[in-house]
Amino acid sequence: MKILHLVTIVLACTLLLGSIFFGTLFLYASRDTVPPGVTINGMDIGHMSQGEATALVEEMIQSMEQEKIVVKVRRTEVASTWKELGIRYDASHFYGALTRLQEGTLWERAQTRWHFPKFWELDIILNEKILRQLFTPHWEEARFGRPVNAVRLISAKDEITYLPGQAVTRIDWISFRALIQQRSPRLPQHKDESGHRADQAEPGVPVLEVPLYTLEPRVTLESLQKQGIERKITQFTTELQGSGEGRRHNIDAVARTIQGMVLPPEGIFDYEQVVKAAEDKYGFREAPVIFGGRLVPGIGGGICQVSSTLYNAAIRAGLDIVERRNHTLPVSYVPKGLDATFARGYINFRFKNTTGRHLLIQSEIRQDQLTVKLFGSAPDDITYDVESFTTEWIPIPTKYVANPSLTPGAQETITQGKPGYVVESYRIKKVSGKTVSRTRLSRDTYPPQPTVIAIYSEKNSGEETKNEGNNKPGQGGNSPSHPAPNPGEAVPKVILEDGVEGPSF
Repeated sequence: MKILHLVTIVLACTLLLGSIFFGTLFLYASRDTVPPGVTINGMDIGHMSQGEATALVEEMIQSMEQEKIVVKVRRTEVASTWKELGIRYDASHFYGALTRLQEGTLWERAQTRWHFPKFWELDIILNEKILRQLFTPHWEEARFGRPVNAVRLISAKDEITYLPGQAVTRIDWISFRALIQQRSPRLPQHKDESGHRADQAEPGVPVLEVPLYTLEPRVTLESLQKQGIERKITQFTTELQGSGEGRRHNIDAVARTIQGMVLPPEGIFDYEQVVKAAEDKYGFREAPVIFGGRLVPGIGGGICQVSSTLYNAAIRAGLDIVERRNHTLPVSYVPKGLDATFARGYINFRFKNTTGRHLLIQSEIRQDQLTVKLFGSAPDDITYDVESFTTEWIPIPTKYVANPSLTPGAQETITQGKPGYVVESYRIKKVSGKTVSRTRLSRDTYPPQPTVIAIYSEKNSGEETKNEGNNKPGQGGNSPSHPAPNPGEAVPKVILEDGVEGPSF
């Protein structure tokens, strides 16, 4: 009996203690209050209901975001608030923790409450888009101005001088963002009876001085001087007399495009790109172009005078010629063998800057003359001469065409032909006036132009009496630059030179 009585007492005590434990656990886990000792941003919210704590936190956030701040940019002061600067306080991580106090089993809720962190901080989020609306790029430009590039000046005597650039001030946005996040309030302002912040040494609204930095111009005096453009190396001039208005416009368009162009060391000058740029910016006008060995109406006529003038300057500067071809007709503005033609998609003019430093191209039209100058760095004692001479004359061929309107036995000269030429050109290098090398630049052939004679024939007018091709532009016939093909060979394409479009009749 005593043992049974003892067991009964033990069970009763166990049940009582269990009831007390589970009752206490239930009351502890079911509380709708913030655990004791919990603070957020230093504000004690322990023992508050979750609703009261949430409301107090929201009030604190609103108070901090609406605090006034003066943003100072040098002597300019802008009144604002932290919210207007893009600062936002976020307590979602704290609210989520409060929610988890009511989730899970009784034991899980008790565990969550028991291990609930005591110290919380609001997340500070900066919206840079809002911040930049306060000081837009337009505001910065109006306040500080625009940077001014350094300029290289070349006098009428070809002397090089420089104008330094001008740097400007700009907002250091990286440092500004960090400063705002560092200085943004952690607690609402607590003001004394005079209205000043208790933690502020000086009266008034806090001042935030914007960090600035110096923005250098894209082109600085140092960057220009580092290019090594020290003096004029050479120049070449061609005459424009006799050029029509359209041809002058086309030459001027290309000359303007290469004016001021700078080639880096080992850079390649590409005339096709220049022609495209000139066409896009200025457009080309009607002027004679070369097609099938003849001058015919077209668009862009004259552009090869610029390439030929530049070619002569380049070879006199000792530069490497990458690509160059002579015209199918001799031109009047340079000696035979010293011209450089252009045919879009077929013939280009290119040279390499082999001076080891940057190369500046200057071009201008003045008093019926086109002048191209090259500025850079080259030894003073090295000069180049150029010579060209005809090594072979090619006889004028005769071409007969039928004309039934003539009397039998009669003939009429329609076009007087011209002989062809084989020309060799050489570059002579001199050091201190003494010749050290003589290099052949090219061996060029200028095809002859046939004399066209009409003779009586019963054939239809315009037909040829000989199988030499009809040579009519645009009809795929042979030109003096392309001999008649052998049987079975494809007829060579007649290309347009010294222009971009044609022929147009």
